[in-house]
Amino acid sequence: MRYWWVNHKKTFKFEIAGGFLWSPMRNKNNARNQFYDNMRLASPGDAVISYSHGEICNIGLVASLASPQPKPSAFGTAGDYWSEQGWCLPVKWQTLAKPVIPKEKIESLRKVLPLKYSPIHPATGHGRQNAYLAEVDKFVFDILVGELAFQACSAESLATYAMELTERTEQSFERQIFGDKRLDETVKSTLIAARRGQGVFRERIYDFEDRCRLTKVSNPVLLIASHMKPWCLCSSAEERLDGANGLLLTPNVDRLFDRGLVSFNDDGTLLISTRLDLEDFRLLGLHNDVEKSSGSFQVRQIRYLSFHREKVFLS
Repeated sequence: MRYWWVNHKKTFKFEIAGGFLWSPMRNKNNARNQFYDNMRLASPGDAVISYSHGEICNIGLVASLASPQPKPSAFGTAGDYWSEQGWCLPVKWQTLAKPVIPKEKIESLRKVLPLKYSPIHPATGHGRQNAYLAEVDKFVFDILVGELAFQACSAESLATYAMELTERTEQSFERQIFGDKRLDETVKSTLIAARRGQGVFRERIYDFEDRCRLTKVSNPVLLIASHMKPWCLCSSAEERLDGANGLLLTPNVDRLFDRGLVSFNDDGTLLISTRLDLEDFRLLGLHNDVEKSSGSFQVRQIRYLSFHREKVFLS
């Protein structure tokens, strides 16, 4: 279990109400940002301290791994300079009985705050403006909210919460598509079908793929039409429906691929994230498929596959 501290004054009310955290993928100048990279390091069951307006009013548990998502429209003008593509981290929040003010405990905190990437100034106790999600020691958590901490949620309740969040996200995408006046009804229906892994998109994948890249299963009933460049980050309907942007994967492989726990090189060799326990890989029955060659990808597929490796895969 790891412990995190998020400074989110601008987006606090949206993220607490929505049950998530959201950050851009990189700085405005495209430079790496450790606070944003931390979104990809957080794992289900990790604890999160919510800090806003000088107070801690909520703590939470990470419900699922972060996934690529566009900037929430609810943010409005908050973070106008942020890119539209970012990481969304589902968090199950709980409100504290009374707010905690870190500045009042700075003497104790000063000894255990991280030397680098601290979310607050060790000298003053004020929040750092450029900080977002910072990793902190368990001692920080205990000093601030140890006596008020929530009872740990079970794995089952976290899984249920993550599924509920996914369903709400799916519904949001569908409302967005149906409300887009630029699209005619046929295109809208086609996009919704593609989102659900059916219809035109699935058919177009067969121009490039005819079986699961990893398991070699070819029975259509057992295959899911999966996007290499995530649906929500595609810039056009053409990208969302492009068969070159798709793979046919068995459900277990689709889950790993969607979460960035596996990917592929252009020559078809499998990439396994260090975030995936190889024992879990074995229990999924996939350990014998690692060395199988899946063949090189076609030229049109490589652009999308590169996006998956660079933006989705947990390298």
